[in-house]
Amino acid sequence: MSKYMLVPLCLMLTGCDWEDVATGPMQTETRSIERDKTELVRAQVRMGAGELNIRGGAQKMVDAEFRYNVPKWKPDFRYSATGFRGILTIEQPGSHSVSGNMTYDWNLRFNDDTPLDMIVHIGAGKAELDLGSLSLRSVEVNIGVGEVKMDLRGTPKHDYDVTVHGGIGEANIQLPRGVGVVADAHGGIGEINAHGMRKRGSRYVNDLYDTAKVIVHLDVKGGIGSIHLYPN
Repeated sequence: MSKYMLVPLCLMLTGCDWEDVATGPMQTETRSIERDKTELVRAQVRMGAGELNIRGGAQKMVDAEFRYNVPKWKPDFRYSATGFRGILTIEQPGSHSVSGNMTYDWNLRFNDDTPLDMIVHIGAGKAELDLGSLSLRSVEVNIGVGEVKMDLRGTPKHDYDVTVHGGIGEANIQLPRGVGVVADAHGGIGEINAHGMRKRGSRYVNDLYDTAKVIVHLDVKGGIGSIHLYPN
């Protein structure tokens, strides 16, 4: 069964409304935010249906490019800062459905030096999250229907937490090298594969867990799908 055939089921499970959408001419929109005095940014990214790409390397706090041919899905892009904390919200408006001629692509680049709490919700589609170069404090990913590839390979200087909630889809997570990794994995209907890690009680750990100065902690909850962890 294809991911698009599963969309109505996903929307029923997540409480989203089903709505047919009209397509139009292709539009490309760019947005950016200059770096400011904020010491921590909370980035909230919510996409109902489409393709999402997130990576580092931006000179500004964030550079975003949106390509879409559904006029009513013009992305909602908001940023506010209070003191030394900033909140960035990027979300797809309205109800969501998928059709064969729909194009909805987000490409987001974040600054590598800005500390980030990142929260990603993707309802139906595909997400590639290349986050290894970023200064992460925490990552939360919620998957509905589709596939998520998350690459955390890098050289983090401090501990951080990763939470993954799986749905009707698949998540492949590349873990950083040179750090300790511990994963609390709770299976649902699908499966969780911790490649190259060993079981310790109810957890999975890598070989560096007992000696490393930096620890990445994963809390993985499987749904109707599968999650694969790949240590390096």
